[in-house]
Amino acid sequence: AGAQCSEYSVQPWPLRSGRKRAGGHLAAEPLLIAKAWCFSPSLAMAAAGPLQVCIVGSGNWGSAVAKIIGSNVRTLQRFASTVKMWVFEEHVNGRKLTEIINSEHENVKYLPGHKLPENVVAIPDLCEAVQDADLLIFVIPHQFIHKICEEIAGKVPRKALGITLIKGIDEGPDGLKLISDIIREKMGIDVSVLMGANIANEVAAEKFCETTIGSKVLEHGLLFKELLQTPNFRITVVDDADTVELCGALKNIVAVGAGFCDGLGCGDNTKAAIIRLGLMEMIAFAKIFCKGPVSISTFLESCGVADLITTCYGGRNRKVAEAFVRSGKSIEDLEREMLNGQKLQGPQTAAEVYRILQQRALIHKFPLFTAIYEICYEEKPVLEMISCLQSHPEHM
Repeated sequence: AGAQCSEYSVQPWPLRSGRKRAGGHLAAEPLLIAKAWCFSPSLAMAAAGPLQVCIVGSGNWGSAVAKIIGSNVRTLQRFASTVKMWVFEEHVNGRKLTEIINSEHENVKYLPGHKLPENVVAIPDLCEAVQDADLLIFVIPHQFIHKICEEIAGKVPRKALGITLIKGIDEGPDGLKLISDIIREKMGIDVSVLMGANIANEVAAEKFCETTIGSKVLEHGLLFKELLQTPNFRITVVDDADTVELCGALKNIVAVGAGFCDGLGCGDNTKAAIIRLGLMEMIAFAKIFCKGPVSISTFLESCGVADLITTCYGGRNRKVAEAFVRSGKSIEDLEREMLNGQKLQGPQTAAEVYRILQQRALIHKFPLFTAIYEICYEEKPVLEMISCLQSHPEHM
């Protein structure tokens, strides 16, 4: 343990870590980082041997992350060299997807054209995949998180740590329920979050981008940063984890509005207004529903405004919403036709947010979120969104 501490303390961490600053961010302080590592019970136990990594999910984003992790662990002694990836078994051209991934090292359905490292092993049995895992990376559609956690609860070591890359929220009896809270409560492990302007195909192609890890326990965030960071995938660690996670969910609602804007042919000025007003509603929602203090500076990280811009110009939610306007087809039909088995998050998150706001009698304070929900699910004309912009409270 002493050798680990000494080695860890001299690493030049270019991140916000150590002592808190105004605004909730963390400033670099290597000595504190070393001490945090030394006195963390979970990491001290894990330090007995290389940390076993399991990726729970293998879609477009999960496969891109598997490419990063598989490559990184080859040169990082702290992590086991084999990375397990749970794959929901499907058949592609008569062959099992897991067999294709393990023999051809490519997820031909969800990330075609990008080779995965040979040390990434696809496993169709979820319980087998997570067995003995020290680090769990959750990257599945958010609507499946309850079922997944219930299936593996009690089968993961208590010392394990999790990080969720899932962009979505859930409803609980008291309203908002974060995905990280569901994992934490059902599995009894600490959970960090990773959100950012990260279109999976661009990340897999190793084009430069940034991302944000939110972690309430500093050393856990730093450990996941070590596992995931590359020269072209740069990570900032902040302690405002709930805000980071909410940004990742709420921006998908705004992206649906941006897609409606494109479908109507309204132009970039209108889309910019949707992005700005959407950001204002994101901030207002976080201030109401986050359990702890909300730092406005978190919205300036990659998880905030950067992810919002990227999603409103390049994401699947925008793409399907534009087709919704132009084709007249339902969201469900377009999801099936356009996404090759991937799941759309924006409309469902809009519905969940609408019910949470309705429960608290706050719908009138979030007119853009409300208009997007009503267009998706209550057959309101798409032009209602423009009326919403014109009379938005930000202009009153």
